[in-house]
Amino acid sequence: MLLNNKNAIIYGGGGVIGGAIARAFAREGAHVFLAGRTLDKLEAVASDITTAGGAAQIAQVDALDERSVQNHADDVAMKAGSIDIVLNAIGIFHVQGTPIAELTLEDYMSPITTYTRTNFITSKAVSRHMVNKGSGVILTLSTPVSRMAGPGFMGHSVACAGVESFSRHLAGELAPNGIRVICLRPHMIPEATEVSSHSRDIFQINAELAGITLDQMLTGAASSTLLKRLPTLAEVANTAVFMASDQAGAMTGTVANLTCGFLVD
Repeated sequence: MLLNNKNAIIYGGGGVIGGAIARAFAREGAHVFLAGRTLDKLEAVASDITTAGGAAQIAQVDALDERSVQNHADDVAMKAGSIDIVLNAIGIFHVQGTPIAELTLEDYMSPITTYTRTNFITSKAVSRHMVNKGSGVILTLSTPVSRMAGPGFMGHSVACAGVESFSRHLAGELAPNGIRVICLRPHMIPEATEVSSHSRDIFQINAELAGITLDQMLTGAASSTLLKRLPTLAEVANTAVFMASDQAGAMTGTVANLTCGFLVD
């Protein structure tokens, strides 16, 4: 198993992407620590993992609260002995589809502040323990809007570009301590729209503004990629497993392009 005996914290572990990656981590032998604000969602993912024979623990943690994150990371490190892998997969609803002339400063700043703040807080909390061990992997999440022209998603675009820039800078800072940093950049994931999620809510609003259905928007997005399809949850989760494993030991400071060729690096 690729992650045997590794200890992994997943912030936003009750979400669609966080949960899928948590299940994949556990399947590959990691002991998974699910952190988030909604206990019933965390419990559902943990139940899936333990039913499949994996190991998972849950904790109610606000990934935007520095003390909450630090206390949880310290607790995991003390009880488990190490923190080997960390993924920040939290998601928030944010305004899209509003032109700058009508966009409030608050709505513009909301995704920027949230996503850059939480990645700073979680990375800072876990990196102290990784530095002491001399190894570790920090995974972040972005989207293709980091490199797309508008209209309608200015705040989210700047937020994603910020997360990618943060990841590159963090990789340079932590590399001397044996810590790798990889940003995962998936395109729209159709499975995420099949359940109640912040991405479904955002995509639905964008579809309505465009005068089309959500299915039509997803079909259009798929047709704009080189592979003529969108990524699956399994593909994103399996990529996260590989990036977190020793098999990707030569990779750091980069963005894993999971856009099915919508963006070509």
